[in-house]
Order: sequence, then structure tokens, then C-alpha cells
Amino acid sequence: MASSSNSLVATLIANPSQPVLTDEVVARAAASLGHETERAILARGIAADLIVPGTAEAKAVEYTLRRALDGQPIDIVVQPLATRRKRLFLADMDSTMIGQECIDELADYVGLKREVSEITERAMRGEIAFEPALRERVALLKNLPVNVVDEIIEKRITLTPGGRALVQTMRANGAYACLVSGGFTLFTGPIGAKIGFNEHRSNHLILDGEKLTGQVEEPILGREAKLSTLIELRTRFGLAHHETMAVGDGANDLAMLEEAGLGAAFHAKPAVAAAAHARIDHADLSALLYVQGYRAEEFASA
Repeated sequence: MASSSNSLVATLIANPSQPVLTDEVVARAAASLGHETERAILARGIAADLIVPGTAEAKAVEYTLRRALDGQPIDIVVQPLATRRKRLFLADMDSTMIGQECIDELADYVGLKREVSEITERAMRGEIAFEPALRERVALLKNLPVNVVDEIIEKRITLTPGGRALVQTMRANGAYACLVSGGFTLFTGPIGAKIGFNEHRSNHLILDGEKLTGQVEEPILGREAKLSTLIELRTRFGLAHHETMAVGDGANDLAMLEEAGLGAAFHAKPAVAAAAHARIDHADLSALLYVQGYRAEEFASA
């Protein structure tokens, strides 16, 4: 494309299960930005790029497109074209890379899922501090047999659509991927391996033989630890700020999302979605490949 080095790219993404991004919709969106806007289809019906001259402002472009799309289930991510491809990816696990909250599933085994889920929800909305909320929930799991974790992973955990393709495509193109979770290593180990992450970081549950003690090792991996992991890995690999991307859904992800070159709130709590650089409300995780300019045919086989 004949675009200047300071051009913006607006990526429009629909959920692959609801491919509403027709050629007509793309044309209408492009027209709303002016005749100089260039178009590129990344996946027909699902994703398209609109290249906007560098004189435009990102917020103004997004506002114009949202008006043009008139409430259709299409996500919009506007960013500098020249720096869209990422080399470091950090991801939250619960309700992001998987569809569940692991601690809530553990609590179900002791008949306390409703109580624990309420605490989880408040912590993810930022209404209560993450660390004491985690200690409180873990205490309720005392004496739970550790072997229930394998059963939960096998029978209850579902990988978020697009997640494996996202991680494996980025890795195939030289990026490093870290699963960083306020959850537990008993889950992030096998789940991270299944998705294809280079490494995983999370909290360690303390065991007494084959049972949980109701305690978690200190210090707890929460908001600040997620942020420091991003900074550490960015420094280790000698990457620029713009070469990093992070995704999450809860309040304990916000510092990490704000520090990343592109911080994406994925089907997130309202306060998180409002504060993040980008929000994915409709599409699956493959959206984070499209926003980097990958076409569907370039995706690694998941």
C-alpha cells in the first residue's frame, strides 16, 4: 500500500462465527473516513484494514467508524501502521485464554462456587484488592484433593477460540509468549503447554501431601507482578515499547495493559475496557492477529 510512515491503520474485526463484515460494510466504513482511505481484506466477512493518512487522530478515527458501523458487532482497533507487528505477547489466563475462572471451578468441588464467584467478580471489577481476595478464596479450598485439578482441566476448561492460533502464529514469526496469571501453576502449566506459550507464571498453592492447605505462597502474583513481568521480558529481549502486546479482562491486568505497546481488553469488565488501548468485545482471540496485519491464510494451524 502507498501509505506514509505515520499512517494509522483501523482494523475492523467480526467474530468468525458471525461474519458480518461484508464488502458493503467495509466500503461504508472507508467512505466515512474520506476518499484517501485504502482498504485491505484480511479475512472476508471477518477482518479488514483501513489505512488512514497520518494527519488523522486515532480517537477521531475510531469515533467516526463507530458511528458509521451503527452498533454492529464489529470491533475497531486504531493504531500506528508502522509499529503494529509485535514480538512479545503476555496474556492473562482465566476468562481470557480460557473461558472459566479456575478458582471458581475448584470451589464448586466444596459446594462454594457461588460464594467464591462473587468474590472473584468483585476483584476482577477492581472493587476489592486482588491479593487479600485471593487469600480469602484459597482458604475456602482447604483439604481439597489436588487430583481434582486434572479432572477440572479435562472436563470443565475450554480454550478460548482463536487462542492457540494467536500464540502459535506469533511464535512462528519470532515472538515470545508468556502466560501470566493470578491463578495457579497447577493450571497454567498444562493449559499454557496446550496453547503453546513459551513460559507461564502464576501462584503456587501450598500442599499437605495430596491435599490443599488453604494457603498460597507469598508474594502473590497480582497486578504489580504482571506489570513487572512485562518490563522484565521486554528488557531481556531488548525490545522497544511498541513491540509488546498484552491481553486481559480484569482489574489486575490493567497496569500490564497500560504498559504494553498494545494493551487489549478482551470481553472485559467495563472499567478495564474503558482504560485499555484497545477493546475486543465481539471477536475471538484471532482478532489480535488481525490487528497485527496477519491475514487468515497466514495463521499457524491450531
